[in-house]
Amino acid sequence: MARRTVQLRVGGQTYRVVTSASDEELQRLAAVVDQKLAAVVPAGRAVTPQAMLLAAMALAHDLEQERSRAAAIAGRARDAFGRILQRVDAALGAGAPATSAGDANNGSP
Repeated sequence: MARRTVQLRVGGQTYRVVTSASDEELQRLAAVVDQKLAAVVPAGRAVTPQAMLLAAMALAHDLEQERSRAAAIAGRARDAFGRILQRVDAALGAGAPATSAGDANNGSP
């Protein structure tokens, strides 16, 4: 995709960004940042570089929490899948006839 300049409005200011991402994606992400800024900056206050940093830190914290949740869910899913496989193996093993040394030699005892 070709790189182009896009204007984004965040915290009451307009920023020009050179990107190859879609306009929809950039506007959606800018809206997320704008919402986080609104949550950390009191109404009527100017958006300072410190406020932008605070919003970035809050978003990084949110990301870490989501990654931690995803890892925990993946771990629980792996554990559950392992238990299911053990049950399947046990069920298949219980239904299969036992083999002996004689069975391996053309069925003679």
